[in-house]
Amino acid sequence: MSTMLSLSASYYSCSSSRFFCPFSSRLFFPRARRIPLSRTRRNLSVVASDRENGVFRSPEIAKTFDFAAEERIYNWWESQGYFRPNFDRGSDPFVIPMPPPNVTGSLHMGHAMFVTLEDIMIRYNRMKGKPTLWLPGTDHAGIATQLVVERMLASEGIKRTEMNRDEFTKRVWQWKEKYGGTITNQIKRLGASCDWSREHFTLDEQLSQAVVEAFVRLHEKGLIYQGSYMVNWSPTLQTAVSDLEVEYSEESGYLYYIKYRVAGRSDFLTVATTRPETLFGDVALAVHPEDDRYSKYIGMMAIVPQTFGRHVPIIDNKHVDKDFGTGVLKISPGHDHDDYLLARKLGLPILNVMNKDGTLNDDTGLYSGLDRFEGRKKLWAELEETGLAVKKEPHTLRVPRSQRGGEVIEPLVSKQWFVSMEPLAEKALQAVQKRELIIVPERFEKIYNHWLSNIKDWCISRQLWWGHRIPVWYIAGKDNEEEYIVARNAKEALEKAHKKYGKDVEIYQDPDVLDTWFSSALWPFSTLGWPDICAEDFKRFYPTTMLETGHDILFFWVARMVMMGIEFTGKVPFSYVYLHGLIRDSQGRKMSKTLGNVVDPLDTIKEFGTDALRFTLALGTAGQDLNLSTERLTSNKAFTNKLWNAGKFILQNLPNESDTSAWEKILSYKFDNEGTVVNLPLPECWVVSKLHLLIESVTASYDKFYFGEVGRETYDFFWADFADWYIEASKGRLYHSGVGDNSAASVAQAVLLYTFENILKVLHPFMPFVTEELWQALPNRKHALIVSPWPETQLPRDTSSIKKFENLQALVRAIRNARAEYVVEPAKRISASVVANNEVIDYIAEEREVLALLSRLDLQNLEFTNSSPGNADQSVHLVAGEGLEAYLPLADMVDISAEVERLSKRLSKMQKEYDALKSKLNSPQFVKKAPEDVVRGVQEKATEAEEKINLTKKRLEFLRTNVVVSQ
Repeated sequence: MSTMLSLSASYYSCSSSRFFCPFSSRLFFPRARRIPLSRTRRNLSVVASDRENGVFRSPEIAKTFDFAAEERIYNWWESQGYFRPNFDRGSDPFVIPMPPPNVTGSLHMGHAMFVTLEDIMIRYNRMKGKPTLWLPGTDHAGIATQLVVERMLASEGIKRTEMNRDEFTKRVWQWKEKYGGTITNQIKRLGASCDWSREHFTLDEQLSQAVVEAFVRLHEKGLIYQGSYMVNWSPTLQTAVSDLEVEYSEESGYLYYIKYRVAGRSDFLTVATTRPETLFGDVALAVHPEDDRYSKYIGMMAIVPQTFGRHVPIIDNKHVDKDFGTGVLKISPGHDHDDYLLARKLGLPILNVMNKDGTLNDDTGLYSGLDRFEGRKKLWAELEETGLAVKKEPHTLRVPRSQRGGEVIEPLVSKQWFVSMEPLAEKALQAVQKRELIIVPERFEKIYNHWLSNIKDWCISRQLWWGHRIPVWYIAGKDNEEEYIVARNAKEALEKAHKKYGKDVEIYQDPDVLDTWFSSALWPFSTLGWPDICAEDFKRFYPTTMLETGHDILFFWVARMVMMGIEFTGKVPFSYVYLHGLIRDSQGRKMSKTLGNVVDPLDTIKEFGTDALRFTLALGTAGQDLNLSTERLTSNKAFTNKLWNAGKFILQNLPNESDTSAWEKILSYKFDNEGTVVNLPLPECWVVSKLHLLIESVTASYDKFYFGEVGRETYDFFWADFADWYIEASKGRLYHSGVGDNSAASVAQAVLLYTFENILKVLHPFMPFVTEELWQALPNRKHALIVSPWPETQLPRDTSSIKKFENLQALVRAIRNARAEYVVEPAKRISASVVANNEVIDYIAEEREVLALLSRLDLQNLEFTNSSPGNADQSVHLVAGEGLEAYLPLADMVDISAEVERLSKRLSKMQKEYDALKSKLNSPQFVKKAPEDVVRGVQEKATEAEEKINLTKKRLEFLRTNVVVSQ
């Protein structure tokens, strides 16, 4: 037994595999005579005890892979410490900071996508011997979490405003402790091999210290300031929200036409607007300077309706769209982003006519206190009464809504804290230009560069109670904008206040919190210990390697991490950014509750298994959206089953573990040795050579992040080459070897085992559960698959054998097609003459048993010759390739008289169908009145029918000739 283990060490040091193509319907286990190989339970590997303890199930005793095993396998991996970085085999780490999902989140397909792709990268690099660290964690999600808890409190009859801040945040923490782990457990269900011992939460003490430190340092450099600017305002939440938290929806509304009188004249200018209630904030009317309708009014004043005669100037601006509405634009800079920028440029005043709760303020006069939409209705009614309402017409609006609360967002000027971004953006731009940061796919570099080149200052304050409190303290009785202190904590703030204002001074902290994205921007280094640059994890794992996320947050998160990483650490926080697309339904539509097309990953896992879901998601292309369909999932579930059946077949055809001599023979094959490979029989040399080519190709694709290519190639190799061809060919070795001659069986067993274990290795990053389960069932496992060495590249391959076997395949396909064409019974074995030159005959004839097995030929009546056989004129002639032909005696395949009768009836039926189609086409009325595509369809059917008739006639002629000859 010790001899076997030492031999297996050299044998199992190398492996490989590949991906994608539908299976043949043939079963793996034909009822053929087989070598009597008794089966016993193997227990050679170091993980045998785990199999015996019920962690793993063998295909020998389980019909299919049980999806319930996934959680059991995952827990075993974690318990063995496989998810933690291991420096035993390498020192160059591969690190991914996980995009932290919201602590309120529930698993959706976007999560499934990033978990799948990141886990593929981690598992691949772990097998390559790199210390891998996938840093998990969750985001405190300020707005989302506060909303959830407020709703929970409301169900108890409690309003947040009835509590003080400390009481409310205490309830939020309680909620987080109870429900905050939901998303983490769901991510585990997807197979995420994260180092959970390093899991972080953005409100952890250490991360909170990092946030404060970052704010203080930016402020000290003059990059953080306070000011009043236009923001996205949520009236329900009463806080500013980021651009990412605003979703625009196409909604039905109206375009209102309102008359503004020109001051001092009887003329009126008609304005078209979607928001008439904002006219109270109008500061000007604008027209295009070349619009002949209005150019005479430029420089005059207009009177704003319902404002007791307030005058505003009529100005010219080349950006006014002459064709929209009436060509006259009202400028309301307090409630429109574009108007705000224009007003600042032209020095126009900015009027705000709304309160923070979305009601109209005192500047609207009699409308004060009304909700903005109620105010709109009342204003329009009164404009109609006064004759200033011209009309309202239906119009499709692009309405900004809160991603969290769903209410309409109000552009509003508000005093907030901002980060000056231009100084930070310059270095982030240079990082890409200098290739210190690689964005995949490359086309997103242009978008990244454009955004950073046109960057705006970042509003980082939020009017919430849940989040990182802004580390600013104000002096009681002083102007907030001028008299404030920035400090790392309250004690330091008070010391600074005492020093500057005296011992009797009182201070209070800014009530706002920081934008959640501010803490997320520090994620790659705050999770590793920053600002403590001496922290062990920071020294070992920073900068990280890869940031993988959706392309939709390239600006909001990725670019900010790059800027902050360079600013605070002097280094780009990661070397690569991999951007995935959105997951859409089978029709290419975005998933939404409104459409009812949302697919729940957990439901999908229950039905199809985690491996099938991951494999489906991973087949996309970087940056491209992926259409998810039941058909794809079903196909990849079948792929899982095919792997399982292949494992079952191999296990049932390996020798008994006690048969030392048989195992020594199997393990004597060194497939990393060129001499061994080129001296293998043709099918074995072909499949091993193809395997080695696959390993090289997919390894290169893994390294380039071409995961879709890895999946497709591996699927193709396993299904089309290994399962459909080599497993079928191997049955001749396994079941038909002569008594006392097991050499043919040994080579087949060695190749089956070697090829399959390498397939499992290459597929493991995609399909971790079924591959680990199958791996553990194979003999002599020294390591779990998750930590097994990746196959070597540049392994020997014989290209001439690949070409030879492809010729054999072409011959088999030609014979199979002929059998199908002549409806030969599947079990019937037929005669054949193979015609080729001596070189081809040598290698084809050597594999006559394989040819007969795969083509269902009568081995006793299979001949190889240099010239056409004597019965060639009574045979079906096949050309398999250049210089390779075959003749199949017709009488050996079918009852010629019965076939003539069958085809004659078929020809008669086809002729009637063809005549009916031609009759339609010959009818001028049909051709004239029927739609063009219908006529074209009938023409195509007629052409196809004519081709079939001609082919059938030729076959009948051939058959009748043979009937005459035979008579």
